[in-house]
Amino acid sequence: MESVSSCILLFLLICIISLLVRGRSKPNPKHPPGPSPLPIIGNLIELGKKPHQSLAKLAMMHGPVMKLKLGQITTVVISSAEMAKEVLQTHDQFFSNRSVPHSVTICNHEPYGLAFMPVSPLWRELRKICSTELLSQKTLDGSKDLRRKIVQQLINEIQQSSQIGEAVEIGKSVFKTTINLLSNTIFSQDMVHSTSNAFDFKDLVTNITKLVGTPNLSDYFPVLKMFDPQRIFKHQSTNTNKVLTIFNRLVNQRIMQRSSTGFDASNDMLAALLNICQENKLMNNTVIEHLFFDLFIAGTDTTTSTLEWAMTELLHNPNVMLKAKQELDQTIGKGKLIEESDIARLPYLQAIIKETFRLHPPVPFLLPRKAARDVNINGYTVPKDAQVLINVWKIGRDPKTWDSPNIFLPERFLESKIDVKGQHFELTPFGGGRRICPGTLLATRMLLLMLGSLINSFDWKLEDGLESENMDMDEIFGITLQKAIPLRVVPIKI
Repeated sequence: MESVSSCILLFLLICIISLLVRGRSKPNPKHPPGPSPLPIIGNLIELGKKPHQSLAKLAMMHGPVMKLKLGQITTVVISSAEMAKEVLQTHDQFFSNRSVPHSVTICNHEPYGLAFMPVSPLWRELRKICSTELLSQKTLDGSKDLRRKIVQQLINEIQQSSQIGEAVEIGKSVFKTTINLLSNTIFSQDMVHSTSNAFDFKDLVTNITKLVGTPNLSDYFPVLKMFDPQRIFKHQSTNTNKVLTIFNRLVNQRIMQRSSTGFDASNDMLAALLNICQENKLMNNTVIEHLFFDLFIAGTDTTTSTLEWAMTELLHNPNVMLKAKQELDQTIGKGKLIEESDIARLPYLQAIIKETFRLHPPVPFLLPRKAARDVNINGYTVPKDAQVLINVWKIGRDPKTWDSPNIFLPERFLESKIDVKGQHFELTPFGGGRRICPGTLLATRMLLLMLGSLINSFDWKLEDGLESENMDMDEIFGITLQKAIPLRVVPIKI
């Protein structure tokens, strides 16, 4: 009996020592600092109407790696270039998956949509197809005449407004140009004209991006997903179904055409992808339609927003507009439509686009990442499954990185090697790492071509005699950062 008691005591002693050793070898993780959360709602109330600005102010108090509790969701906010590099490069493999908003799971989009699907064989294949087939340098060089033609259509339409002194709403004009450029690249037809009788495509796309960026209680409290209290899921389902229905019809029409004629005379993305489907088991019509959905939604609203902000800043800073016009005049001649081959000789125009990305990043938090495991960043543990947001709006205005950070000053980029390709973390409007936007090359070409042509083809004055210093510069938060009041300006033909 005594020996049994001794064994039990010895066993208990071993367990205690084991627990003590384990406790010492695995200390409690040091989580990032942040504001104290309230019961149940956490830090939700601190987001405000402009979370990118609210979280920038909180980061000034708590640091560039900050933890918040948004309802039931642990969120880590990154607010400096150095810490962004940790997420997007150093530990990219552990932050490559997405935290998926409830509004993205509609129409079975999550497993097929390139932007939010998890890293998988299908994701890798789609990325490869985009980088080598659809959006490569060689492919874009081959389609430059198409972009020139569609930009010429934009200039022709604005020319009509200039003849009668009518103001142009820049956002709408640029959106139409962007959507027609994408639809011709993908389907060899003008999407806006073919859908104008059914609904306003711009409002549809804008509503989709707005709903994705709207703070959703179902994301913060997953138990509420079945109730959809803000009806975001319901409205998003309606919008997404409309777009996917159009794409489904266009894809099926092309398949029937190919079957009846035995060949496809089109030299567009759809033709390329249908050819790939014949050899690649991972590809099918559903994947194609959801890929096109992402290309349209990601490509139209972000491009429109960026160009509208660029024009706004040029009109708000007449000295910058003058320098841009002088460069264009000296390089290609006043009043001429610029060619993509001219862009390399227009460093100030390129600097204007970079400066616009710095002050007005189209997606202020990028798309949310999700930690695959506990990750140490700057001495803090980002816990597994935490949502990770990178506040590129704050990084673009960081006084530790930028002189006079709130002033629109393209000159800062003239002697700088900083670009937007995901290697310079002071300026990452397209993200970085393996999740960098695959359409970066196309987006920058479109922006430079449109902006340069608008500047070089017209002089511009604000509607109703408004002075540049009195312009409204307010913004509306969403997944894209839009002007609160659309820019309306009167074109004057040069």
